[in-house]
Amino acid sequence: MNDCIFCKIASGQIGKELIYEDRDVVAFPDLGQIRRGHSQIVTRRHIETFEDLPPDLAAHVLHVGQQIARIQKRLYGVDRVAFLFSGGDIPHVHAHLVPMVEKTDITSARYIAETDLTFRALPEMSEAELAEIAHEMRSAMQLEPTIKGATT
Repeated sequence: MNDCIFCKIASGQIGKELIYEDRDVVAFPDLGQIRRGHSQIVTRRHIETFEDLPPDLAAHVLHVGQQIARIQKRLYGVDRVAFLFSGGDIPHVHAHLVPMVEKTDITSARYIAETDLTFRALPEMSEAELAEIAHEMRSAMQLEPTIKGATT
């Protein structure tokens, strides 16, 4: 897909500081960090919807996510990391990993009682900030056991 931003990142056309990469996926810090270390895993292959994701690739994304979550917990001192498959904002399957500082760090308007909510856009991280986050996470990953099933 020529116009898909995630395809461009996965193929290296757009420079992103990567946390992890193998033949099937890449992981990088999210531009709009909900919490420091908020990362995304995207498939190299363009797959628009979660239900079209082959089970073996879905399992691989999940496994890489588990490895990154362990690192996020250690680096950012959190007890939980949210893992969400997405595809609503960009039609390319991707997973978000958000270190959970507050239980409301990811939330749904369906259970908020107030009718008039105001949301603000998260500030975009600078390239230098993203590079710093990617570096600290890559450095920590070198301490983790090899990811089983990775297809490098």
